[in-house]
Amino acid sequence: MTRPATTTGTQHNRSQARRRLAAPTVAMLPRIADSLSFLYLDIVRIHQDDTGVRAEVTTEQRGTESVYLPTAALSCVLLGPGTSITARALATLARHGTIVVITGSGGVRTYAAALPDSLTTTWLERQTRAWANDDQRLAVATAMYEKRFGPGSVPTGTSLAQLRGLEGQRVKAHYRLLAQQHRIGRFRRAYDPASWDSQDPVNLALSSANTCLYGIVHAAILALGCSPALGFVHNGNQQAFVYDIADFYKADLTIPLAFSLHSSTNPEAEARRSFRDALRLFKLLPRIVTDTQQLLDPQTTRDIPDPEEQLVDLWDPVTGPVSGGLNHAGTT
Repeated sequence: MTRPATTTGTQHNRSQARRRLAAPTVAMLPRIADSLSFLYLDIVRIHQDDTGVRAEVTTEQRGTESVYLPTAALSCVLLGPGTSITARALATLARHGTIVVITGSGGVRTYAAALPDSLTTTWLERQTRAWANDDQRLAVATAMYEKRFGPGSVPTGTSLAQLRGLEGQRVKAHYRLLAQQHRIGRFRRAYDPASWDSQDPVNLALSSANTCLYGIVHAAILALGCSPALGFVHNGNQQAFVYDIADFYKADLTIPLAFSLHSSTNPEAEARRSFRDALRLFKLLPRIVTDTQQLLDPQTTRDIPDPEEQLVDLWDPVTGPVSGGLNHAGTT
């Protein structure tokens, strides 16, 4: 028995209509500073159907449950362990300008990332200009120090080498204070992968918590479109800028946590678990975005582009950005 042609045609039209509704437009592209949304997923299967990207979770108690992901409203999706995703779903996330980051458990430790070609280069360009100019680079490094230790804490004319010395003195003083509070005697920061198991609990917990912090900062920097490699204080590493930004939060997050685990028998695991719990109260991801933007451009607090503006401009050394998508053959 054959199905009537009209029924088949109606179903085909409905399917095409659903696909058109799921297709992205310029106005749907996420505005990072306006609303930076992160979604962490693990132990799920992600695939694309006629209406959108769907995540499926299968358990013995409740069977298979599914939920559609608001891809156009998400700036970054963190895929944790046990996650599988199809090529069609990845393509949809890329069209919507959503960054896909492969992470460890709980969103810590960034292993890889897929960046969409629609991601704005606004903040990358600001970062590059400041990094490439020695005076601006020193100004950013000074601003980073004053953000950590207070306005006016850097004497006028301080060089970058002197700045590093001041930073080292402040951190050592913080270590001494916490060591006294926890009555653990003299503490010396040490990081030696070759003799990892022989380190004391505080150093083990601090290294573990810092690794988690680096992963989250890395994901946020990628979501902004910045380069993790172009650092202002740190240099010569693909995560130099990650280390720069992460230093903002160590005194509040990882260092006190590590000292609190000085008598732990498993400081690494406890540091990771406690760090994840603290993030819910600290609201770290929005803070990273705001702090990074204000650091690279102190005159602006929000990056709100016109949804109808050209996604790609042409560069001109005299007039500045020139509209793309036009035939300039008649210009002189």
